[in-house]
Amino acid sequence: MGFKCGIVGLPNVGKSTLFNALTQTAAAEAANYPFCTIEPNVGEVGVPDERLEKLAAIAKSKSIIATRLTFVDIAGLVRGASQGEGLGNQFLSHIREVDAIAYVLRCFEDGDITHVEGRIDPVADADTVETELMLADLDSLERRRTALEKKAKGGDKESKATMAVIDKVLPLLREGQPARRADIPDDERKTFEMLQLLTAKPVLYVCNVDEASASAGNAFSKVVAERAAAEGAEYVVISAKIESELSGLDAEESQAFLAEMGLEEAGLNRLIRSGYKLLDLVTYFTVGPKEARAWTIESGTKAPQAAGVIHTDFEKGFIRAETIGYSDYVTLGGETGAKEAGKMRLEGKEYVVKDGDVMHFRFAN
Repeated sequence: MGFKCGIVGLPNVGKSTLFNALTQTAAAEAANYPFCTIEPNVGEVGVPDERLEKLAAIAKSKSIIATRLTFVDIAGLVRGASQGEGLGNQFLSHIREVDAIAYVLRCFEDGDITHVEGRIDPVADADTVETELMLADLDSLERRRTALEKKAKGGDKESKATMAVIDKVLPLLREGQPARRADIPDDERKTFEMLQLLTAKPVLYVCNVDEASASAGNAFSKVVAERAAAEGAEYVVISAKIESELSGLDAEESQAFLAEMGLEEAGLNRLIRSGYKLLDLVTYFTVGPKEARAWTIESGTKAPQAAGVIHTDFEKGFIRAETIGYSDYVTLGGETGAKEAGKMRLEGKEYVVKDGDVMHFRFAN
C-alpha cells in the first residue's frame, strides 16, 4: 500500500495548481516513477526513494517498482458546503475514501488573486474547511443514530455497540471539535473507523507560499506551524508556483532550479515524507534480478501481514522471512555478501518489520 491523500481548501488558494504541479513533476522526474490519471481529479504517482535505486543497482534488477501514492483533488470548499453549497456533498463524499486530508492554505499575498472571503488568514481558512467537515459528520451521525436506535431497542447488539461509539463523538462535534479528538478505547476503534468520519482522519497542513518564502516560510506559515504543533499534526511549506515550474523540467534542470531557489528537493518529496510520518508508515523492499520493489506498510506490522501485502497466499502459508537490513545490504554488496557476513536473519511470525528491511518470504503452498 501507499496512501491516499485528499487535497482540500477554499477556492483560489492554489489547491488545483499544486495538485497539477505535483503530479506533472512526478511524471517528468523519471520513467521509474510513472504518473497516471485515474479520474480527472485523481492522480497516482510512484514514491521517489533513493534506497530503491541503490538496491536495484546492486542486484542488477531489470525493473524498479516504487510504492504508490494517490492524490485526490477535492473541489474548492465554501461556507455551506456541508449543506450543499458550491459542489458540496458531491465532493465531501470523496474525502471519506482517503487516508489523510491535506488542508491547502493560502499563505501568500497577491492582489491579482481574490480571496473568496476577502482576507489572507490561513488559520481562519483551516477553521472554515474543518467546520464544514464537522457539520457533515454531525449530520451523518445524527441521521445514523436515529436509524440505529430502533434496531438497538429490538436487541441488536451491533447497533448498540455502534451507538455507544457515536455517543462519544456527537458531543465533541456539537462543541465544534473534530472527531479525531474523541477518546476511543482500542476495543471500539474498529467500530469508530467504520463510521468513516471526515474529521477522524489525520490532517496535514500544506502552506502554499510565494516563491521567496519557499525555503524558510513566512509569517503566515509560521502561524500554521504553531497550530500544527499544538494539534500534533504535520505541516509542510510548498510554493505551488515553484512546483509548477519544476513540472516542465528534466531531472538535471530541476536540481539546478532547486539549488537556485535555495531548496534541496521538490515539494512532492517533502509532502510524501510528511504524509508517511502522519500515518506512521514504513517501507520494506523485495530485491532480485527481475525487479526491485518497494512495499509500504503500517509501522508495527508483523512479518506474515507484511507478506500479505504482496499476496494473501504469502500470509496464509507464511513459514519465515529471510531479512537483511538496508544498510547491511548496501555496505556488504548485496544478498551474498550479507549472508557471508552473517547479516541475513531468519525471522518468524512475531517479527515486526522495520523500515528499510530487504525481505524474502518463505511460504507453504
